[in-house]
Amino acid sequence: MLLTQILSAMTVTLCMLIDSIMIGRFLGIESMSAYGYSTPVLLVFAAVGSMISAGVQVMCGRTMGSGDKEGTNACFTVSVTLSVVFSAVGMAAVLIFTDPLCTLLGAGENTPDNTVFFLTRDYLRGFIVGAPAFMAAQIMVPYMQMSGSRTRLVAAVIAMTFSDVIFDILNVFVVKKSTFGMGLASSLSYYVAFAIGVVYFFKKDCIFKFRPALIKGRVCAALMKDGVPTLINQVSLVLLTLVLNKLLTGLGGSKAVAAYSVITTAGNICYSFSSGVASVALTLSSIFYADEDKPSLMELVKVMLFYAVVICGVVTAVVVLTAKPLVLLFIQDMSAVDMAILGMRLFVLSLVPCALNTTLKNYYQGVEHVGVTMSISVMQNFALTALSAFVISRFAGVTGVWLGFVFGESLTLAVIFIYLFFKEKRSPFSVKGISLIPDDFGAADDCCIELSIQSLEDVVNVSKQASDFCAEKGIPKRKGTLIALAIEEMSNNIIHYGFADGKEHSIHIRLVSDPDAVHLRIRDNCASFDPVKYLELHKDDDPVSHIGIRMVMKLVSNANYVNSLGLNNVHLKL
Repeated sequence: MLLTQILSAMTVTLCMLIDSIMIGRFLGIESMSAYGYSTPVLLVFAAVGSMISAGVQVMCGRTMGSGDKEGTNACFTVSVTLSVVFSAVGMAAVLIFTDPLCTLLGAGENTPDNTVFFLTRDYLRGFIVGAPAFMAAQIMVPYMQMSGSRTRLVAAVIAMTFSDVIFDILNVFVVKKSTFGMGLASSLSYYVAFAIGVVYFFKKDCIFKFRPALIKGRVCAALMKDGVPTLINQVSLVLLTLVLNKLLTGLGGSKAVAAYSVITTAGNICYSFSSGVASVALTLSSIFYADEDKPSLMELVKVMLFYAVVICGVVTAVVVLTAKPLVLLFIQDMSAVDMAILGMRLFVLSLVPCALNTTLKNYYQGVEHVGVTMSISVMQNFALTALSAFVISRFAGVTGVWLGFVFGESLTLAVIFIYLFFKEKRSPFSVKGISLIPDDFGAADDCCIELSIQSLEDVVNVSKQASDFCAEKGIPKRKGTLIALAIEEMSNNIIHYGFADGKEHSIHIRLVSDPDAVHLRIRDNCASFDPVKYLELHKDDDPVSHIGIRMVMKLVSNANYVNSLGLNNVHLKL
C-alpha cells in the first residue's frame, strides 16, 4: 500500500508545489509572499478533508474488518454527503468574505498601494473554485486503497500533476500571469484527478454503495468523531503557520515569509513520505484492531517504524545535499535564497522524528487511544514547535525559527517515550511498550494458529495442522474434522478458480479458539469473489452444484465476506 499512499498524500501538495515554483520564478517575490499568506486557507480545507478521510479510514476499517457491509455503505454515504456540504459552505464563505480574510491572514488592508493584498485575494478566488474536487480527492483515497484500486489512484495523481503544469504554463505564457490564474490552474487539475477517480465508484463491482437511507445523525457524529484527531492535527498546523508568518514578518519581513513559503511547500512533499507511512498505519491498525488480530498489530508496529526511519532518513539526506538547486526552483531573489537554503537544511533535520511522531499518532488513533493522538498532534504541530521557534528566535533570529521545527519534533518524541514508560511500566523502545495493546487483547497466542497455503500440496498439510490444533485445544473431534474439511474445501476452490490466472497467489488461514466458538478466517489475494452472496444467488440451482461451498455454509453458524485492501476475507464461525 505504501507507494500509492505516498503518491496519494501528494495529491494536495503537488499542485501547491508546482504553483509555488511557477509563482516564485515568473510572478515575483510579492506573489510568493501572497501565496504564503494564502496557505492557512488551503490548510483549513485540507484539514476538513483530512478529518473526513481519517474518519473513513477508522470507521470503514472497523466495519470492513468485522464484515459489516451496511456499516461500510453507511460510512461511504455519509462521508460523500459531508464532503459536498463542507466544500460548498467553505467555498461560499471564502468568496463572500475574501477581503477581511486576506487582512486576517496578514496580507494587510485593502489599500491601492498594497499589492500583496490584491495578489493574495486573487489567488484565493482562483483556488476556491476547486474546493469541491480538492476535498473529494482526499475522500476518495482511503476508499480506493481499501478496494485495491491503486492503479487508478496513481493514474489520477499523475494526471493531476501534468494538468497543473500545463495550466500553469498557459497562465504564465499565454494568459496574463496572474495569481488568480495560478489558483484556477490548481482547481482545474483537481477536477481532472476527481474525474479519473470517480469512475470507479460507478462501476458494477464497486464494493461501496451510496444509500441515502443510511444517512443518520449517529453515523455522521461517529465519522466526525473518528476524524477529530486528524482535524486537530490540521488545525494545529494552521495555527503554527499563522504564528510563524507573524514571527517571520517581524524578524525578516516579506522575504522571510517568502522563504518560509518555499520551505513549507517543499516540506509538504517531504511530509508526504511520513504521512504515507502514517496513513497506511491508520488503515491497517483500524482493520487489525477490529479483527482483534494482535500478532498483526505487533508486526505493524515494527514495519511502520522501520519504514518511517529509513524512508525519511533518505529524504533528509537528499534534501540537505540538493537544498540550493531546490530553492532556486522557487525564487531568484538572492537575499531570500540564502535564507531559504539554510532554512531548508535545518527544517529537514526534523523529518525523521516527525515521521515517528506522525506514524505513532495515526497508529494510536487506529487502536482507539484517541487522547494520545490528539496530544501528539497539538505538541508537534503547534505547542512545542511554536514555543521552540519563539524562544530560539530571540537569540538566533530567523534561523531560530527553522531550528524550532527540529526541537519541536524531538521534544514531542521524547514526551511520547516518557509517557509510554510510565503508562506501560516497560521499555518504551520495545514493540509491546510502543503498541499500547493490553496483554489480554484478542486471542491468546496459544489459542490462535496462522497458516499459509501456496499450492494444492499445502492444503492437506494445513488441514492436518488445523485438525491437530483443535485436538490440542480440547475441541470435540467431530468439530475439528469439520474445520479441517472447511479449510480443504474452501482452499481447493480458491486454488482451482482463483489461481487459474497464472499470477502469484496465496491463501492465509487464521484459526482462533475461544470459550464460545471457533473462528476461521480465510484470506486470499485472488480476484474478488463473495462465496456467501454467490450461494445466495444460486440457492435454487441443482443441489449437487456448488457442493463445496454449500457444504461449508451448512457447517457454520455464521459466515460473512468482505473485500478489503483488494483481498478476499471470509469469516466463518463454528
